[in-house]
Amino acid sequence: MTTITNRADSSLVDGFGRTIRYLRVSVTDRCDLRCRYCMAENMTFLPRAQIATLDELAVITERFIARGVDKVRLSGGEPLVRRDVIDLVQRLGRHVGEGLKELTMTTNGTRLAQYADLLAGAGMRRINVSMDTRDPDKFRFITRHGDVAQVLDGIEAATAAGLRVKINMVALKDFNEDEIGDMLAWCVDQGHDLTLIETMPLGEVEEDRTDRFVPLTAVKEMIEARFTLSRDLNGTGGPARYWQVDGSDTRLGLISPLTANFCDGCNRVRLTTEGKLYTCLGHDDQRDLRAALREGGTAGLDAAIESALTTKPRRHDFRIERDAAPAVARHMSVTGG
Repeated sequence: MTTITNRADSSLVDGFGRTIRYLRVSVTDRCDLRCRYCMAENMTFLPRAQIATLDELAVITERFIARGVDKVRLSGGEPLVRRDVIDLVQRLGRHVGEGLKELTMTTNGTRLAQYADLLAGAGMRRINVSMDTRDPDKFRFITRHGDVAQVLDGIEAATAAGLRVKINMVALKDFNEDEIGDMLAWCVDQGHDLTLIETMPLGEVEEDRTDRFVPLTAVKEMIEARFTLSRDLNGTGGPARYWQVDGSDTRLGLISPLTANFCDGCNRVRLTTEGKLYTCLGHDDQRDLRAALREGGTAGLDAAIESALTTKPRRHDFRIERDAAPAVARHMSVTGG
C-alpha cells in the first residue's frame, strides 16, 4: 500500500479561498437500476478500457488524503456492482483515524445486504441509501425495474452491522411529494436520517425534469406542519442544510441547488471512474488525474490537482426551465453522486 505522509503546508485551496476537504469518488458509471431522473433507459456505459483500475483510484485518493482531504465518499453509478470494490474500501479504510476522518458510501441498497458487514468491518460508520419511495409499484416505476424489498433488506442489514443510515430521497412532483412526511416518520421510527434533494439538470433523459421539479422551500413548509424542526448547524461536509427532528435522533437534510444555492462554502471535488477530476458538478472543466499519475507520478498528480483547483468556479449554473438543455451533457452516474 502507498505510504502517505500528511503535510500541513500542502492543503488544497481553490481560487476563491475555499479549502478542499471532501472527495467523492465514482468507482463505476454502471448501475443495476435505471432511475428516470438520473439515467436514460438505454444507457451507453464507458468502455472498460477507459475505466481506471481500483489501484489507480486508490493512489489518487490517498494523495488527496495526504494533502488534507479528510472525508471520502465512494459512489457511482452503483459502487457495489464493481467487482472487488471491497478491496478499495478496505484499503482506504486503513486511513480512517490517520488523516481521514470519514469513509462513507452512497448506494442504491440493492446489494447492501450482501456487503453491509464488510463495509462496517472496513471502517465505515455511516452510509447513504438512495430510496425515493417505499411503495413497491412506484419504486419499480421510478427505477424502471427495481424491487424495493431488496433495498429495505439492505437497510436492515446495514443497521444490524452498526452503520448509521441516511436515506436520500429526490423530491419529485406528482410522484412522491405526498410521501415525504411519511418517509420522515418512518426514518424517525427506524432511527435513520433523511436528506431531501431537488432534481438536478444533469444529462439527457427521456422526461422533462420541469414536470417533476419540487422546490424544497415548499416541502419544508409542508413538513413543519407535521413535525417540529430545530436548526442543526453541525454539517457532515456536504451541501445539505440540517434540522433536528424534535423528540428523535433523526436529522433532516435539504439539498437545494436551485432554490438555495450552496456553492459559497463548497469544499468538494469529484473523481470519476475514468480518473478525471471535476471541481464542480455543474461544469465541464476537468483534469485527467490518471494520465497525470501515469506520466508524472506524484509530482505530476500534484500539479494536475493544483491546476484543476484554479478553474473551480464560484458556483454552478443549474436552472430548471421547460425545454432547457441540461447544465452538462454527462449523466450524474458518470461524475458520481
